Amino acid sequence: MQEIRFHGRGGQGTVVASVILAKAFFKAGLWVQTFPVFGVERRGAPVEAYLRLDDKKILIRSNLYAPDHIVVQDAKLLDTADVTKGLKQGGWILLNSSKMPDNLAKFKGFRLAMADAGQIGIRHRLGTRTQPIINTAMIGAFVRILESPPIDMLADAIREEIAARQEENVAAAKEAYDSVQIIGNID
Repeated sequence: MQEIRFHGRGGQGTVVASVILAKAFFKAGLWVQTFPVFGVERRGAPVEAYLRLDDKKILIRSNLYAPDHIVVQDAKLLDTADVTKGLKQGGWILLNSSKMPDNLAKFKGFRLAMADAGQIGIRHRLGTRTQPIINTAMIGAFVRILESPPIDMLADAIREEIAARQEENVAAAKEAYDSVQIIGNID
């Protein structure tokens, strides 16, 4: 079983990202389970969403405590939350950022990748310049670093789940897939 934890803020589409990715993995033939965890339900408040994947039925019904990978939709969360808590050694950290984090020591033992999802969202006219919609770009980058599910299955899941600006969201996911910066192991 693989477990993925998403960190974001209310309004960034963190929960929607986990649902779309779950649908894409389901299309690829895996069993999936996804659910959110909210603190204060308001725009800008920290949000977590969880996704489990397995080739057999998933019977566990608890939060994720030792994820294999994490997706961080807001790099500012690195300053306020322990996003790597419980992350398994060698796990991927996908960070929405255009620049390397200041303190790489906190990522020692993990693999790092970065996508400038904010700029991708702006280029595809998703959201506004001050609050771009980044979730589809982030999951496009994520399927690239995991090398699964196929990008076409992700595109189909985006079209099924997103009601407005479907092709712009698909294009954002594909751009992030093509442009994600894979740093790799942090020693």
